[in-house]
Amino acid sequence: MASIAGYPRSWKRPNALIQDRRLRYLVFAGALIYLVLAVSSLKVNWLRVYEGLERGWRFIQGFLSPDFITRWPDISQGLTESLTMAMTSTVMGVAISIPIGIGAARNLAPPPVYLVCRAVIAISRALQEIIIAILFVVMFGFGPFAGFLTLSFATIGFLAKLLAEDIEDIDESQAEAIRSTGASWWQVINYAIQPQVMPRLIGLSLYRLDINFRESAVIGIVGAGGIGATLNTAIDRYEFNSAGAILMIIIAIVMAAEYSSSHVRKWVQ
Repeated sequence: MASIAGYPRSWKRPNALIQDRRLRYLVFAGALIYLVLAVSSLKVNWLRVYEGLERGWRFIQGFLSPDFITRWPDISQGLTESLTMAMTSTVMGVAISIPIGIGAARNLAPPPVYLVCRAVIAISRALQEIIIAILFVVMFGFGPFAGFLTLSFATIGFLAKLLAEDIEDIDESQAEAIRSTGASWWQVINYAIQPQVMPRLIGLSLYRLDINFRESAVIGIVGAGGIGATLNTAIDRYEFNSAGAILMIIIAIVMAAEYSSSHVRKWVQ
């Protein structure tokens, strides 16, 4: 078929960032050189890596042949602590995140409230859970209470930020329609904002519950209770069969939470 006059016969995808071909190759070459130099600066003890392969293989064998019986009392106690921490910290974090998220929405809150709430979110997101866990363990001692406070603090920064962004992205026409009836600020929140963000909020809360359970296995390593403390003890004692059993339980619970949360999100929407 003859091409239409005035139109090009072929099409070439334009470059998104760097138009100059030579400059683009120069940037790629510089990035490659930097990568090579960065890798070469790593002081890798290859003998230790070789010796660690045998220990890693023993750990994999323990994972493939898990032992649920020998340390089941400790596993069940750590699992109960992790589930309790994850649930209570999620509920507490969501309850605190909602007012902070509303205050951090530019289209709802006055500038002073907006700045304060955004500062709270920034502080919560700037500190990793493991650092907060160490701080709370020092303050309140070993145990699940420090883990509960750590996960609640992390939930606030995570959920409040996403909630504020969802509120800022709402359909403003619905809010204006409610305001035109003479509704108060709280009525605007209840009848215009809440119906638009509630499905998203429920989905994020379930997702955060999943994250909190997985994080409980991490912060337990520094003494914040939960299944992580049991896992760390099993690895320190080279009880790889028990460690494999703990990891399989964690994977099973996370998978169950993932499948159930998808059904809940579909039901809500």
